[in-house]
Amino acid sequence: MVKDQTLLPFVKEKNKAGEPIIIMDSREASSAKKIATGLTEKGAQVKTETLEKGDYILSDQCAVERKTVNDFVYTLTRRFLFEQLFRLRDVYPKSLIILEGYLPIIYKYSNIQPQAVWGAMFNLAKNGIAIVNTANQKETIDFLYTAARQEQIVEKRKAIVHAFKKCDTLADAQVYFVASLPSIGREKATAILDSYQTPLNALINIADWEKAVHGLGPVITNRVKDVLNTPYKKNEENDEKCQNTPS
Repeated sequence: MVKDQTLLPFVKEKNKAGEPIIIMDSREASSAKKIATGLTEKGAQVKTETLEKGDYILSDQCAVERKTVNDFVYTLTRRFLFEQLFRLRDVYPKSLIILEGYLPIIYKYSNIQPQAVWGAMFNLAKNGIAIVNTANQKETIDFLYTAARQEQIVEKRKAIVHAFKKCDTLADAQVYFVASLPSIGREKATAILDSYQTPLNALINIADWEKAVHGLGPVITNRVKDVLNTPYKKNEENDEKCQNTPS
């Protein structure tokens, strides 16, 4: 949605269009039955699958990880949460995390400082992963339903489960390399390699991406050019980004 749009088209279309499909991880469905039931009661079609990453798939570009505030604080001592979220974002560019619960409770913990929680949230946000705080499961249901409608009914996207492949083959390694560039992801990386055959040839001809590859506009190509052409300067910000880059 561009900055000068409003939600009025979405509100007006609500009674005219069909209901969204929300793909829910089967483990999440077992542990959060009220959410599955609530989404169904609102009219969404809830499909359960065992997802490799994420708890909810809202479109081909948007996946959601849900954590309670307590769970989020607990996982701060384990790097895997950040790795999972960054890998999720690589495949679903609009990935976000729902932080469910009373956020000020972080000031009650004795074993972790509030600054650590705020720092983690800032680190996720500055790396392109939005954070939505809901007070309880009811608010989570309302948000998921509204977001799914926005993606599917207004923006005409379909809920699609993308595969997360490891770099077991040379082709996988090539896709992963290109997909790691800013705002590219696996789908665009595959299209780029289909057009240019090798990653090196793709990078050499980056000026032609907008013409050769559908969906690559000046915003994305300029971000990639900045990464490729800006001289490297070792500093604290770069060090922090590297620590949170998916392995």
